[in-house]
Amino acid sequence: MRRRLGLLLLLVACQGCIVYEYEHEFWLGVDGSGSVNVTGRPALWTAFKGLERPDDPEATREAARQLFERSGLRVRRVTLTRRRGQPYLFVAADFEAVNRLSETPAFRDLSIGLRPEAERLVLEGRWMRPGSAPSLASGDQEGLMAVRFHLPSKVYGHKNAFGGVERGNIVGWRQDVRQALAGGALEFGATLDRRSILGTTVTLFAGAIAVALAILAGTLYLVFRKGRRQIGAAGRES
Repeated sequence: MRRRLGLLLLLVACQGCIVYEYEHEFWLGVDGSGSVNVTGRPALWTAFKGLERPDDPEATREAARQLFERSGLRVRRVTLTRRRGQPYLFVAADFEAVNRLSETPAFRDLSIGLRPEAERLVLEGRWMRPGSAPSLASGDQEGLMAVRFHLPSKVYGHKNAFGGVERGNIVGWRQDVRQALAGGALEFGATLDRRSILGTTVTLFAGAIAVALAILAGTLYLVFRKGRRQIGAAGRES
């Protein structure tokens, strides 16, 4: 029993320790605006986004910045890091409309849409290597890739997210790099509320303040009215 419990705790702890070789991480608003972080080995940036010269990380970094800016995103950060001695390129950028990302050069590997449906929003998409991408050496085909979304409101359902709904509003999908390089598509989707968590919280908070102020005003009014009655009664007695 102790061994099983220890193994379970280890598995839970390792959920946050997974290292992805190529990852898109989105933060979405209910209006479709948001931000994205893309992290990956330069060779995978070449395979999925068409950047050249993966053997020159510095050149790849500048090319990535230009690619995102040319695609209409506001680039906040472009850095090179190292894991296990290998370089990884990281780009953080903001966008105005998630539905337009697939039309840009920076996201030719990603099809994504956010649309209203009755009282909810439907997120749908697919991540797939472009057909014109160059082949990679076998050493660059190991590991996992993932796409994750930090959604702005309550999640009612999802399409096979690997960890379900995490921390209330995070959903993610992952795939073998080798499978993705072979042309396998990673399908994803989720259904969420059209009202943002922040907006709902602010509304509830404002409502609570309004109720509290109304109670305070009513109490003050009653106290003031009672005081006037007492003063009037005292005046008549005198």
